[in-house]
Amino acid sequence: MTTIASGTDTLTRDALTVLQPGFTGTTAPDWLLRRLGEGLASVGLFGRNIASPDQLASLTAQLRAERDDVLVAIDEEGGDVTRLEVRTGSSFPGNHALGAVDDVVLTRDVAFELGRRLAACGVNLNWAPSADVNSNPDNPVIGVRSFGADTDLVARHTAAYVTGLQAAGVAACTKHFPGHGDTAVDSHHALPRIDADLSVLDARELAPFRAAIAAGTRAVMSAHILVPALDPDLPATLSRRILTGLLREELGYDGLIVTDGMEMQAIAAVYGIERGSVLAIAAGADAICVGGGLADDDTVRLLRDALVSAVRTGELPEERLADAAARVRALAQWTASAARAGSSGYAESGAAGDSEGQREVGLVAARRALTVTHTEAYVPITDAPYVAALTPVANIAVGEETPWGVAAELTRLLPDTETGSFAGADAGTAALSAAGPRRIVAVVRDEHRHPWMATALDALLAARPDTIVVEMGVPQAPPRGALHIATHGAASVCGRAAAEVIAGEQRVTGAQRE
Repeated sequence: MTTIASGTDTLTRDALTVLQPGFTGTTAPDWLLRRLGEGLASVGLFGRNIASPDQLASLTAQLRAERDDVLVAIDEEGGDVTRLEVRTGSSFPGNHALGAVDDVVLTRDVAFELGRRLAACGVNLNWAPSADVNSNPDNPVIGVRSFGADTDLVARHTAAYVTGLQAAGVAACTKHFPGHGDTAVDSHHALPRIDADLSVLDARELAPFRAAIAAGTRAVMSAHILVPALDPDLPATLSRRILTGLLREELGYDGLIVTDGMEMQAIAAVYGIERGSVLAIAAGADAICVGGGLADDDTVRLLRDALVSAVRTGELPEERLADAAARVRALAQWTASAARAGSSGYAESGAAGDSEGQREVGLVAARRALTVTHTEAYVPITDAPYVAALTPVANIAVGEETPWGVAAELTRLLPDTETGSFAGADAGTAALSAAGPRRIVAVVRDEHRHPWMATALDALLAARPDTIVVEMGVPQAPPRGALHIATHGAASVCGRAAAEVIAGEQRVTGAQRE
């Protein structure tokens, strides 16, 4: 059983309980273990904390040796946003690929297998799935993290994902409430604004969250976005109208409300993380996510003290803080019971398929998600090609360290494959020069959002009409190239599925001809 250090008063313990901090390193630092002994109830993990499944299991065991009911959270969406496989790329396609297939049983199975792997490593809270409807194709932060632009599709797959993940004993955290899909600004950098009216918000943004609540999602993550139709003054994370009035009272949600990272500029640059954390708890949030960038004991101490001080000055009602802490502990109790129950019921029902099939469910999904378009002039590739990766600036949520593309998988199938990365106005010319006589495979990511990328493809296709184009973002631009493959995501497994088609290991079937 967990033992709280003597001398820790109830107010201070509750203030620690509502924090979900991160840390650096692949073992728990002394300060973190000490805080767990004082009342800290949650820890957030990021790619920097993970080297291998065995190492991660050892790390979570180290945390539980200090506090057996600790919530160990992670941002593991699969697809482009992976922490479990940050150094290799994910074995699971992300939401957009699953939405492209539109098989809710497959989505449930993918989420279950991902949850099973997390649970095996000791992780019991996943900051996923994204329930955002990607209605703005120029959205710089959601994109392939969304199941799609159709509200009904997003709703049914969100529910399936929640069901599968939680069947594995891992709590789902549906995000980013009330919906981050219709934004043109990344909240890591600034405060986005959605100017849709109430009827649009209700029919579009809120529907997937209703589905997640009906499916029993154990947590919901707030968005750092301003939605004037709901609250003209405060972003959702800090808005009582949105978190308490809408989410709790109107939608009837009774689980844990978690904030998005408080050090993101949408909050930190305007309110500061201390003030922002106090306002978030007062508005109805139960847990403060922090630690993607600020990951040290000083941050935990500052936020703890800010919450305690706000209670003592009357700014934050003590009962609100106590209620938030109680919800954190309630989720910890659920994860403990879910871990004991295991996943046998789901597996025995046949929903998850056989064990071998379940291990390969990510590859099955990635293959099914491909959209392949080829022209009459397409000639299958026979010699090792040159892969020209037209590389945009990485989405912060994805991270720069996660590999993407098809080069690694093509090299496995065609060992003499060569590759290069290009960006900017002269990317097409540079790629042509580097490729020489080799057949070119041009890999893009959200061509429609990057004019320089479209210009580079123009140059490549003008000079080399037999160029193969692989779109690994949202396939908004019209297909072009002798062969065009839309993977609906840049996970490693998506690259493998595309490489199989390029190398002739998978037949080009169901293709559209232009």
